[in-house]
Amino acid sequence: MNYIKKLRSLLDKKNQLHLRWLVLFSIFISLIEVIGISAILPFIDIATNFNSIHSNQYYQIVFDFFEFNNEVSFAIAFGFLLIGFYIFRGAINLIYVYSMANFSQNLYAQITKKLFKSYLSMPYKIFTNKNSSYLTKVVITEASLMAGVIRSTLLMISEIFIVIFLYCLLILASWKITVVFTIILLIKLFFLMTKISSRIKSAGVLREKAQTGMYEIINQLFGNYKNIKLQNNSRLLDLKSKFSSVADQYAISNTKRIFLDSFPKLFLETGGFSLLVLLLIYSLYSTGSDVMQILPILSLFVLALYRLLPSINRIITGYNTFIYYHKSIDTVDEVINLPQENLANENIEFKHKIDLNNIIFSFQDKIILENINLTINKGEKIAFLGESGSGKSTLANIFIGLYQPTHGEIKIDDVLVDESNLQNWRSQIGYIPQQIYLFDGTVAENVCFGRELNKGLLKKVLMQANIFDFLQTKESEDTLVGEGGIQLSGGQQQRIAIARALYGKPEVLVLDEATSALDEDTQSIIMNEIFKISQDKTLLIIAHRQSTITDCDKIFYLKHKKLNIQKL
Repeated sequence: MNYIKKLRSLLDKKNQLHLRWLVLFSIFISLIEVIGISAILPFIDIATNFNSIHSNQYYQIVFDFFEFNNEVSFAIAFGFLLIGFYIFRGAINLIYVYSMANFSQNLYAQITKKLFKSYLSMPYKIFTNKNSSYLTKVVITEASLMAGVIRSTLLMISEIFIVIFLYCLLILASWKITVVFTIILLIKLFFLMTKISSRIKSAGVLREKAQTGMYEIINQLFGNYKNIKLQNNSRLLDLKSKFSSVADQYAISNTKRIFLDSFPKLFLETGGFSLLVLLLIYSLYSTGSDVMQILPILSLFVLALYRLLPSINRIITGYNTFIYYHKSIDTVDEVINLPQENLANENIEFKHKIDLNNIIFSFQDKIILENINLTINKGEKIAFLGESGSGKSTLANIFIGLYQPTHGEIKIDDVLVDESNLQNWRSQIGYIPQQIYLFDGTVAENVCFGRELNKGLLKKVLMQANIFDFLQTKESEDTLVGEGGIQLSGGQQQRIAIARALYGKPEVLVLDEATSALDEDTQSIIMNEIFKISQDKTLLIIAHRQSTITDCDKIFYLKHKKLNIQKL
């Protein structure tokens, strides 16, 4: 029931309605399948014994109503009708298969869009506690598996109704044989559900854990490829060993699932058809002659079992698929239901000052910043110094609106920054971090970063960032940077990041130890350029080298969670 609730919460009203329609469609398909099995026996009866046409009142009614001339034409017409029905049956089944595939894949698209929206709306504080490889796995793999689980469930429903309808048919034919068959089948099902399904469930837990480990190790490899290449041989062997271990666990879990999925089919078929042979032996023994008198019933049971056993096997396989991939539902539900920001975009203008009043910030019950009071006037150049871990970057994240203070408030020209205007305030910030992410694309794509291309503005910010002349020696703004900016030097990457920040025409530039990875000469050159291009902007600098912030109007020092002004 818990999983049903989770699935209902993950499906919107349109998908829920579509799902109900598919359930009804599956019941209709089940009826068609049972009619297809039961209709072949009357045709065989008529084709092998014309007398049955007149001895059976239903056959006689049809014979008279359509005024058939003879029994042969009646049998031929019945045969063509049966062919038409099987063509109809095939077409309906194809429509059902397409409908299910369409629903499951559209559902996958909907879930991935929900997950992506969840990622975009996730508070930054929560995002920093999540593993990026885990979030990638959820949106790519787990969402797909969850859609597969729902598809398996729909198939199970269809097969369950086929089993129910076939059982009704068998009971009408011979309730005694059906009861014996049912008792034996239930014993087999009990064994399968208690012994096999539990092992598949444990294999599913192992699968999820191993796959998570694979994503994490691959993410570590690609994110630290240069450092890993510089490691000694024992470190490389250790990394290979770790990946081999989780890959082997993943393979073992899938091997178990494939083997255990195949077991029910063979187990049920062996028992079902062995029961038919025993029934035939018993009839021979009890009558001492041939079994022509029970041949119709026997034929029905053969046909029914031919369709019934695969249905039961599909039900078990669907159930096993559900429990093997059940963690995907938990995982998707957990991520989608993470806290979300609900921000409006009311305009907030920065003309005079920014006030931070009594700011307190706690993280995991630990106070990072305490009683921070600060006024920043428009156009000022402010620097923040402090030891590593003193809270400088945390203060910057509060200022730009990524962290919400535990206590206190931020005001822009006496207007409180809250959910109504926070998004607008963020859009006025040009942020240049220490670790720059440049994706595998052109300079123009990396600077615009999804925003509309304005060639005039692009040229302007590239010139302001002092990288335009260098790009003219390459492919201009179409120069490829490589994944992570690998085709550029550290200083060039930093200039692309500066151009990206300026492209949004920010009111405020925030440098979060943006040049700390550069050598002192390059850092000094870039900082001089930043001061030059930010003459009409407010500039906040988080730094660890005092030599780079000598041109600031004010320098603050963070120590023991407090903020103290440092004399210039």
